[in-house]
Amino acid sequence: MRDSWQQRIDRAAHLAERDAAARPLLQAYGRLLGLQRDCYDTLQQRADPLTGSLDRDLAAVRPCIAPMLSAVTTMGPPPLAEQARRILDGAATAIDAMLLAGWHAPASQLFFPKIALQPYAQYLAASEVRPIDRDLPRSKYSCPFCGGAPQLAILESAGEGDGGSRQLLCATCFTRWPFPRVRCARCGEEDERRLGYYHSPAFDHLRVDACDTCKHYLKTVDLTRLGIAVPVVDEVAGAALDLWAHDHDYQKIELNLVGL
Repeated sequence: MRDSWQQRIDRAAHLAERDAAARPLLQAYGRLLGLQRDCYDTLQQRADPLTGSLDRDLAAVRPCIAPMLSAVTTMGPPPLAEQARRILDGAATAIDAMLLAGWHAPASQLFFPKIALQPYAQYLAASEVRPIDRDLPRSKYSCPFCGGAPQLAILESAGEGDGGSRQLLCATCFTRWPFPRVRCARCGEEDERRLGYYHSPAFDHLRVDACDTCKHYLKTVDLTRLGIAVPVVDEVAGAALDLWAHDHDYQKIELNLVGL
């Protein structure tokens, strides 16, 4: 993987120190990343390999979820804390239903399937165990590994990455795949007159890529401007850019873990 869970946690802490306005958001995100890291470590320590079928892997994934839910009951905002309590009260049945629903019919606004399934999906990707029961509609705009939607785009030197200077990053398994620089990552629009970019000096290595055809956007992390950036964390730190996009009636292709 291009960055580890610990690198993400450290980057969130570093950015929180530097940016007082974004500090509460980044500190909360850092705590969530810690829960995800622990889940990933639990999966790594299993003796039996995962199969790529969540139905069959539930026994492996389920033990990760109760600690996550318990933590959210104490640190989460009241609506999330109450939802976590309800899932915990339903024991294994409620946890299994939540996981399977999020795997087979993902919805970007649902927090609990996302926080639980990202470590599972990233572990599958790192182990090269392809999902065999996630029958999502596939297109050239979805992740070639798990079928998930892109979370963000990454720009890097043309000779450094996976065959191209622009890549999309999956919101589920964090796989990267090359994608043309001048094309909407949701509808495929290629007319530059329909594609807009918003950049703020406050976030020199971030920008909004917006499409006036489908009215969707995602954020781009430019590693040629800041090579130490950790894309999934820096994308969260640039929450002010999401506010600009919402004010201009653009909808994000996929919400991040903190709901932006």
